[in-house]
Amino acid sequence: MGNAELLTAADVELMQGLAQRVTALRPDLVNSDASYGELAWNWGRGHAAEGAHWPRRLWFSGGDLVAWGWAQLPRRVRRTDGSVRNITGAYLAYQVHPAHAGLVDEVIAWFDATAGEVERTVLPGAADEVALARWAAHGYRPDPVAAGDAGSWTQLTERDLTDIEEPVLPRGFRFRTAAEAGPAAAVRAHVDAWAPTTYTAESYDGVRRTTAYRGDLHVLVEAPDGTMAASAILWLDEPNRTAEFEPVGTHPGYRRRGLARALLLHGLGRARDAGATHATVACLGAPARPAARELYHGVGFRELSRDVPHIKTAARVRPQRTDV
Repeated sequence: MGNAELLTAADVELMQGLAQRVTALRPDLVNSDASYGELAWNWGRGHAAEGAHWPRRLWFSGGDLVAWGWAQLPRRVRRTDGSVRNITGAYLAYQVHPAHAGLVDEVIAWFDATAGEVERTVLPGAADEVALARWAAHGYRPDPVAAGDAGSWTQLTERDLTDIEEPVLPRGFRFRTAAEAGPAAAVRAHVDAWAPTTYTAESYDGVRRTTAYRGDLHVLVEAPDGTMAASAILWLDEPNRTAEFEPVGTHPGYRRRGLARALLLHGLGRARDAGATHATVACLGAPARPAARELYHGVGFRELSRDVPHIKTAARVRPQRTDV
């Protein structure tokens, strides 16, 4: 059975529990935006401003959450440079437990009914053959732009936490944590790295309120002048002893100095000290967009899985049968 309403913090914790169970069974079947860390990060940073546009549905079996869909509907978002972006399509983040793969059709039908007659996108994993077949049966097709050689598709990379290289910073730089540096510095670090962005002090307050957030695993690099030149958050999935980096960013004025590499290595060491034996990070996978991928591969990460962006254009949107 299922139910539908706006996404709540309690829902996110249930969804994270499903992410942990799928990670333990088939980590290559964890969808984009459905991992333990991505759920906390995306919910925390956006729910205050955008939550009214986030309907969700949950499916349970025997009291356990076995599938969910989180629709992100058309809306306007304001960024830190004062610009406003109109998002005209609908996006679905979702996860179905492999033992309940038949629910994929219900998730699709719910998304189609919820999104209305707008362009719709979804990011099923390349390893999930059942889901790929069902999305195709409902009229979704691989997005030739997003899935192309210069597209926005992502790969999930992984490495174990043995033999971590010692991080080296340029003279005068030092590692900090958000717990030490404080909220204002943590927010400024992210805004500087990702401008223009929708991220604000309110966004960070939401992130900190998620049960998965740890200030000692929110790591930064401080420049000699006091600027927070790079930052990353690690999300520790204790049952699976894995840590996920999301996000990772460097101030544009401090790039090409090895700060991101040093921060990643430092973060890996802190994750290991916290009990993790494994780490993941997602990045753009397209051949024409190699910068982040080369950074992560350079500190030992290798591809685990990738998404396959699918789209149903507004021209193809029609009422869909649910018995295909």
